[in-house]
Amino acid sequence: MVNTGGVFVFIEQTDGVLEDASLEVLGKGREIADRLGVTVTAAVLGEGVGGLAEQVAHRGAHAVLAGDSPLLKDFTAEAYTDVVASMVKTRDPEMLLIGATHNGTALAGMLAIRLGTGLMAHVVDLEIEQGTGMLLGSVPGFGGSIVAVCKCKKGRPQMATVRPGVFTAPAATGQGGAVEPFAVGLKPEDVRCQVIERTVQHGASVSKAQRVVVAGLGCKDDLSLPKKLADVAGSAYGVSRPLADKGMAPKNLVIGSTGSSLNAKLAVVVGVSGAAHFTSGLRNVETVVAINSDPNAEIFKHADYCVVGDARKIVPRMISELEGSGGTGA
Repeated sequence: MVNTGGVFVFIEQTDGVLEDASLEVLGKGREIADRLGVTVTAAVLGEGVGGLAEQVAHRGAHAVLAGDSPLLKDFTAEAYTDVVASMVKTRDPEMLLIGATHNGTALAGMLAIRLGTGLMAHVVDLEIEQGTGMLLGSVPGFGGSIVAVCKCKKGRPQMATVRPGVFTAPAATGQGGAVEPFAVGLKPEDVRCQVIERTVQHGASVSKAQRVVVAGLGCKDDLSLPKKLADVAGSAYGVSRPLADKGMAPKNLVIGSTGSSLNAKLAVVVGVSGAAHFTSGLRNVETVVAINSDPNAEIFKHADYCVVGDARKIVPRMISELEGSGGTGA
């Protein structure tokens, strides 16, 4: 029997590997579904995706629709929109969640138009409105200086793309949902774009690092000390948005609502004032150590250990201590 309603999650895969961002969204989708007492359905598209669908079924989905076709081997927005829109119309969910990857963002925009519904883009949090059960999405705005809470007042399903790294992917369990093949009605002429070549850049994601040193404007345009601290401590390195805006660091290192969210055991934050758009990226950090010369800095409200003083004097002492202990003291 086909279950309708509930939460629908698009699961992205590339060359047979599930995207972490999609699994993170699935985890949040299951949390929302459990709170509302409904089911969560996931969709996996591609060629030969039966095994991947089984993996997703053991990650919290009550049901997984597997759209299997050689025409879906590579992601193309038009073809994927056709199939996912058909799936959504079949299941008629209240909510549709997609990871805000490059492909997910392209798909979500076309789906919103196709389905005639609203879309909350690049949200950094999802909640349920008391009384109405409507989906609320926290969306950064004005370069990340504010975080607005939005909802889709018209149209169904309520849609949101979720920034990677803000939620935790569920672990695999022994009990899985049902995998259901979905008839893909595509014809070769429906796929008007073809992928000729694809280049993937692989690099460590700061959002997955266990230890991170984050530099801010308080470092006085000299990032050598926080970079060395990160190197000695065996930590990843990140920056606040203003440093990237000044061209002092690449944007993929930005921490906060307009960058990455950390899931680290330890974050050492050096010279960051602590605006809301930055601290939203720290909420999943187990221990935050903040260094700032201003005793009233906002960052101290979000830190477990607060160090008041000049970072140019404090950080060298930390580096010296870590070098003496072989970096094991971080």
